[in-house]
Amino acid sequence: MDFVRGRIVRSSAGRDGGDFLVVLEAGARYAIVCDGRRRSLEHPKKKNLKHLSPTGSLLSENQMQTNREIRRALADLNSIGPLARRGG
Repeated sequence: MDFVRGRIVRSSAGRDGGDFLVVLEAGARYAIVCDGRRRSLEHPKKKNLKHLSPTGSLLSENQMQTNREIRRALADLNSIGPLARRGG
């Protein structure tokens, strides 16, 4: 699965491990991601692609206009709780 703008991914490493994020840009080795809360559109995170797992979900450009819309789109995925998300 490709890392394209709007793809929802799950972080598998780092402090944000287990969290769902949205890809803003993708290169050969890195992706720029945000979650609308800790990592806003104004301060996205550069993350190595090998630490990201793509999901089958893709956000439209309309769902990526503001941090609030991104938080709303990720809310269903993040609602399963921190322990369940992190496998512990």
